[in-house]
Amino acid sequence: MTHYKIALMPGDGIGPELTQATLKVLDGAQKKFGLNLNLITANAGDEVLKQHGVALPEDSLQTIKQSHACLKGPVGETAADVIVKLRQIFDLYANIRPLKAYPHAPVANPNIDMIFVRENTEDVYKGIEFTIGTDTTICLRVITRKNCERIAQKAFQTARLRNGKKKVTAIHKANVMRVTDGLFKTVCAETAKQYPDIQYNELYVDAASMHLIRKPEDFDVLCTCNMFGDILSDEAAQLIGGLGMAPGANIGENFALFEPIHGCAPDIAGKHIANPISMILSAKMMLDWLGERYNDTQCLAAASAIETAIIKTLANGPVVADLGGKATTENMAQAIADALTAEPNTKTTTTTTT
Repeated sequence: MTHYKIALMPGDGIGPELTQATLKVLDGAQKKFGLNLNLITANAGDEVLKQHGVALPEDSLQTIKQSHACLKGPVGETAADVIVKLRQIFDLYANIRPLKAYPHAPVANPNIDMIFVRENTEDVYKGIEFTIGTDTTICLRVITRKNCERIAQKAFQTARLRNGKKKVTAIHKANVMRVTDGLFKTVCAETAKQYPDIQYNELYVDAASMHLIRKPEDFDVLCTCNMFGDILSDEAAQLIGGLGMAPGANIGENFALFEPIHGCAPDIAGKHIANPISMILSAKMMLDWLGERYNDTQCLAAASAIETAIIKTLANGPVVADLGGKATTENMAQAIADALTAEPNTKTTTTTTT
């Protein structure tokens, strides 16, 4: 049995509530499948900035560096100083956002099953901005061949592993941004030739935003630059029941960080009504990644069982208001944990936090 150190970042707003909800499910997964997860708190975000003068303290960064993976709740206004910085420190070049219609969730189309493979380290999100004079501001958009090649390869590899359409759609605006998006478009088309078994097409970003609403079931893998992927995946999340149903992963060659794709929702913080599925599915993605990286069949089995438990809970309740019910975040998470552990087992290991 592999022992995993997991850096746990509760975040801001609804983040701590989602974190506690997710721990209920992870604890159930450990008991049922005999996993050994040591979750070590690594605080960061708005509240940490207020208390310590820095949003991502050095001790938290060191905790993350010494871990196998990081599970993170949403942070607030300091996102650029936390998650964007972590993506660059660990070269987490691929942002993976699966968006799938689950039974008994309010969805636009029951056949939606798409995944965004978004470049995660450059574009305008590098934050290279400056002012000329007093009333002109400049933002530099950095697009490199290396990162276009990495994200295109990731998109086609992802499509090859998926069931169903096996199709990659490259999203760009090369008719206007002919140099930056021109490079992205060129590299995606070049990469497509290496994968003759995968369908390939392209859409301008404005057309893609329309087609996501008009016919979302047509999409499989969407390959995008950083900012376009951020915006379009939020739009697409609304088609499957909202951002509370949308998990995310930040993947590099040697490390990965998992988080809901939404913000910290300060307007509902403390009300205990947030949908916990986004972070629970993010934890499921973490177990999938650990299982694949370390050839750990128990992690893979636990990940699959978590998804099955979510489906059962969506069918039978209780569910939060976003999904048409009246349950609290904690009650829904407990129902998922109960569904997960319903079958008898003999292995017992307890989640530890520090």
